[in-house]
Amino acid sequence: MMTNSDIKLIRSLREKKFRDELGLFVVEGEKMVQEALDSSYEVVRLFRKNEIGEEAMSRISMLNTPSPALAVVRIPESETPNTIGDGLYLALDSVRDPGNLGTIVRLADWFGVEGIFASPDTVELYNPKTIQSTMGAVFRKKVTYCNLEDLCRRFSEAGRPVYGTFMDGDSIYSSDLKQNALVVMGNEARGISPAVSSLVTARIHIPSFAGGPTAESLNVAVAAAVTVSEFRRRTI
Repeated sequence: MMTNSDIKLIRSLREKKFRDELGLFVVEGEKMVQEALDSSYEVVRLFRKNEIGEEAMSRISMLNTPSPALAVVRIPESETPNTIGDGLYLALDSVRDPGNLGTIVRLADWFGVEGIFASPDTVELYNPKTIQSTMGAVFRKKVTYCNLEDLCRRFSEAGRPVYGTFMDGDSIYSSDLKQNALVVMGNEARGISPAVSSLVTARIHIPSFAGGPTAESLNVAVAAAVTVSEFRRRTI
């Protein structure tokens, strides 16, 4: 049974300030809800359209077309790892588009990226558009918000390379790519910030094969997919 207070609560979670205050977020869709139920996340409330009716579901859904299922999930506490383990990690410097962040989380899940770090001004992971874009990967891959300059220093001090994607970098296809490393992806419009750029130890670039006029750059999520795929190809 859904009450008016349920409706008010769920609708409030469209805004970041209430997600932060209440420590809750919303997932929609049969697959996404099942992913939440199968994960270590706490599902606080669960609503199904065939139980509450289409009109009621449309009042709480954040999608254009109400999905068959919606769950309210508790946001887990976030901790910055004290040690850097083996593996490939991503760092997102001021990525602002929720769809881009969600897609990057999804591809990190697909390619077995060990962890994702993000600058404090990167879009919030629990933004509804970000959550939907992860297609359930949010329940397997965490995003740790932290100071990226400190993070880059920690990787360097641990003897791990810090790669950054730049228009003037060396071709990724001829670069020496280490698997135990950090790869920094920059803001959609400005790229990697000067402060973080100064701490990158290897500048890489995805070259164009168009042979003529082409787009100015790749979408950051697309660039992340190409970059991580090339790192993984080296392990085959």
